[in-house]
Amino acid sequence: MNQLSRRAFAGAAAAALLTGCAGSHSPARTEADRSTGTPRPARHSAHPVRAAARSVPVRLLVPAIGVDTPVVKLGLAQDGTVQVPAVETHDRAGWYRYSPTPGQTGPSVILGHVTVGAYGDGVFRHLDRLRRGDRIVAGLENGTSARFEVTGVRTVAKADFPTKAVYGDVDRPELRLITCGGPRTGDGYRDNVIVFAVLSPGA
Repeated sequence: MNQLSRRAFAGAAAAALLTGCAGSHSPARTEADRSTGTPRPARHSAHPVRAAARSVPVRLLVPAIGVDTPVVKLGLAQDGTVQVPAVETHDRAGWYRYSPTPGQTGPSVILGHVTVGAYGDGVFRHLDRLRRGDRIVAGLENGTSARFEVTGVRTVAKADFPTKAVYGDVDRPELRLITCGGPRTGDGYRDNVIVFAVLSPGA
């Protein structure tokens, strides 16, 4: 591992230790969905929308909770779990680069912190306040944007992370926003907060 890769992995590991956000699950797992909370939306849409061309997200806006953040790319940590954004003063959201880009068919996954250690609140600190119908806008590298509508918000125990519901195949463009939630447990949090959203008609 070169110095840059080692530094990136160390940053991801530190973030997971400080906040526990999104660093404890692997998209390769296929455990059953045993979580609690708002049920996941149906797989099929009554109003089909046209999928967008592939373009990497560079910005995320969630007006209902005051989020306006740049988006960085995330991959996998050495242990096969999803990386998390670096813990720093100017906290940013991160797009899991092995998921579809926002607007493509499938679940596009964006992660963010609820807290960032000594720096205080994270970019997704109010994610659990979102409600069905709230708007999410992903600004894309090609100058366009993909607009989504929230269909459900769930708080799940990390031990029961619903990998299939989050990363599994769907036949329409969808979005997942993930952060930590629930009570603090040592240096992290017990739960994950997961927002499910679908591409808006005419987006």
